[in-house]
Amino acid sequence: GVEYALHCLIYLATPSIKPVLTVKELAKFQGISETYLSKIFTKLSKNNIVTATPGVAGGYQLSRIPSKITFWDVVQAVEGEKQIFRCKNVIGTCALHDRKGETEECPGKVDCLINDVMLDAEKQMELYLKEKNLEWLTEKLEKKLTKEYQGLTADWFNK
Repeated sequence: GVEYALHCLIYLATPSIKPVLTVKELAKFQGISETYLSKIFTKLSKNNIVTATPGVAGGYQLSRIPSKITFWDVVQAVEGEKQIFRCKNVIGTCALHDRKGETEECPGKVDCLINDVMLDAEKQMELYLKEKNLEWLTEKLEKKLTKEYQGLTADWFNK
């Protein structure tokens, strides 16, 4: 869902494309289910990333300027605020941890280093994704994509 969300948001952030697009247009262009994309846009709307515009010429537009919408915002909106790694406390099932009747703690009882590493990696990913925003992405794509492709894309949406 995050990847489709980011792809669709790019079109809403591209100056040469009309600022309001429908889920139907975006789904058709991406080659995905309109129902699936509609669920993604509901989440984006609830998280103030896009705003629904009612009426015949309605659709969705960005709620904020592209520089204020980070990749992390999109991940949080689509996936929710859940950890990627969830410690299963595997260390707690070790035979030495189950020393019933003994008063001393297991000599191997320490903070789980695997959990520490995974949580640190998640934090690093969060910081990195907060540095990347839709403005950065549109600027990168303008340099990377051919002018012909950019023109064809704009023409497809602006028809």
